[in-house]
Amino acid sequence: MLEPICDTSSREMPPAAPALMSLQAVFIDAGNTLLYENPSRFEIYAQAARRRGFDLSTERMTELMRLAHRELPREIDGAFRYSETWFTSYIHRIFHEGLGLSRSDVPAVQEELFARFAEPRTFVLFPGAVELLERLHGKRLAVGIVSNWSQRLPGILSGLGLAERVDFVLASAIERVEKPDLEMFARACARAGAEPSRALHAGDDPKKDVAGALAAGLSAVRVDHAGGPGAGKRSDPATGAPIVGSLWELSDWIHQLS
Repeated sequence: MLEPICDTSSREMPPAAPALMSLQAVFIDAGNTLLYENPSRFEIYAQAARRRGFDLSTERMTELMRLAHRELPREIDGAFRYSETWFTSYIHRIFHEGLGLSRSDVPAVQEELFARFAEPRTFVLFPGAVELLERLHGKRLAVGIVSNWSQRLPGILSGLGLAERVDFVLASAIERVEKPDLEMFARACARAGAEPSRALHAGDDPKKDVAGALAAGLSAVRVDHAGGPGAGKRSDPATGAPIVGSLWELSDWIHQLS
């Protein structure tokens, strides 16, 4: 059960946040910040391989997936990364070139995986996600989801009950630009009607989320769900940005800025 947003008696409040101009907008990453796959995307791909007779560990599939991601360009025949066409090449690289699955069997794998990752039930919200977005809107802040993701992100967020709690969604496959590119953050600010100096981005990736946002002139907070309670007491070694350990802590941190 999620604890109520107004009950802070059992949570240590974060220290005073650094001075910032009055906050107008908050942007939040999706994957591993607001939500995560259960099981992991690596296990989902491994399961698809096992169903086709491959004795494959999740660890080995992780290696294959990361290798394919590194080797494939950001655009393939005009298709931007994480678009369905791009993922068609990605899955072919893993299952046909990596595992040796016959070319004729790859389309069935693609169909299975596309359906799986379009299904909201594949994803789980981190505790406090809904309450965070409601609290931000209660403070009359513009709220956007800004994520390197496929064109399915808006539908996933709708299925999870988050779409109606944000003002807009920017998915890289739709925008044809991705974090940490400055343009992604500039578009978010434009959609929110906010100056970069009055916008905050929160995400789990030190480079794409934190460094990218700071370079674009925004403030940034890193969300480290695996790191335990932080409440801004820790900071990112590369950027000095604060680190929080949960969405509850992120909510409390933002509350001080606005």
